[in-house]
Amino acid sequence: MGRLFGTDGVRGVAGRDLTAELAMDLSVAAAHVLRDAGRSRPLAVVGRDPRASGEFLEAAVVAGLASSGMDVLRLGVLPTPAVAYLTPELGADLGVMLSASHNPAPDNGIKFLTRQGFKLPDAVENEIERRLGEKWERPVGSAVGRVREAYGETERYVSHVLSSLPHRLDGLRVVVDCAHGAAHMVAPEALLRAGAEVETIGTAPDGLNINDGVGSTHLGPLREAVLAGRADVGIAYDGDADRCLAVTADGAEVDGDQIMAVLAMEMRAEGRLAKDTVVATVMSNLGFKLAMREVGITVVETAVGDRYVLERMREDGFTFGGEQSGHVIMLDHATTGDGLLTSLHLLAAVARSGKPLSELAAVMTKLPQVLVNVKDVDKSRARGAALLAAVAQAELELGDTGRVLIRPSGTEPMIRVMVEAASHDQATEMADRLAEVVRVTCG
Repeated sequence: MGRLFGTDGVRGVAGRDLTAELAMDLSVAAAHVLRDAGRSRPLAVVGRDPRASGEFLEAAVVAGLASSGMDVLRLGVLPTPAVAYLTPELGADLGVMLSASHNPAPDNGIKFLTRQGFKLPDAVENEIERRLGEKWERPVGSAVGRVREAYGETERYVSHVLSSLPHRLDGLRVVVDCAHGAAHMVAPEALLRAGAEVETIGTAPDGLNINDGVGSTHLGPLREAVLAGRADVGIAYDGDADRCLAVTADGAEVDGDQIMAVLAMEMRAEGRLAKDTVVATVMSNLGFKLAMREVGITVVETAVGDRYVLERMREDGFTFGGEQSGHVIMLDHATTGDGLLTSLHLLAAVARSGKPLSELAAVMTKLPQVLVNVKDVDKSRARGAALLAAVAQAELELGDTGRVLIRPSGTEPMIRVMVEAASHDQATEMADRLAEVVRVTCG
């Protein structure tokens, strides 16, 4: 059997890959690994998004934790970053979030968090897997865990994100798309309390419609609502609200790179950008890096994945970073990507400046980016001499106006070819040319 934990917890089709039995066993193992051995009444907090399968998975997780002797607070439906914040805030030994993020409703996932609210390092995940199904002494009587509902604790999270706001949002008309997901209640409330005039879509979860044609992976409905309502800004979250994207008043998409560019410049101007540095992944647009260099902000690159961004931030004392997909980490206020927090600070920049989001986002010029996935190839040959020579030639042609990235997939027999260039036609032609070299040399 392969490794259970992926890049963001354990995921799969709920009821088939991710069963109640597996959820319970994982929770027992996690309790044994993460609980404070010196604490007489260890505590866990559990939250979920609105997926129908979250109901039975939550029951299984709570049963596993309580049967192992942990008290459990059921937080109910709320965003992943809220669970991350509440884990240390409530003095818990561990946090659990049930969500498959932007995936469709049949999928679900289990994400464990440390007592500090961070995602688990690989070594701890491996230890949890190792202890699955081990024999253990089961507590009885007063030693079993007790379960309480703690739905009201969501207010702590909302108050926290609002307390971080550098400027109120009075006068802004905002359309917010909550993807029929975990933020469907907290996001509109927070935006209203921050002073914005709010219109909502994607705020009627039924357990089956999460991310269905709405949210950060489907910006069409948000764009239409912004234009129809003549709003200043549109904000879209994904299913568990750990990321967000935006739409300008004229309907243009603002991605994670542009959001990071706006926020980095705001933070630097206010003296809040640690070491004048942003941590981004190798997939961030070259236009972002050029824009940051022009204003004297350093960009440090990591592998793709918000966990790698966070690792680098914590290792080197940086406080701001993220991904093109909209995962933005503001380490002064959160231990993980937080879509609501990010959107509030983005809207605060618009309100403070008095400029439209389109003008703020224009600080960077996005270079056309073309990605070609070459499937059924030998990933181990991605560093072959012929392919490296073709990449070198392409980079010579592009000069400072573009770049090439050849990246083997971490989970499939596939090599990704990404090219950025001054024009879309040039990027497409070069990506297709390099993809053919990959097929010939790595097939």
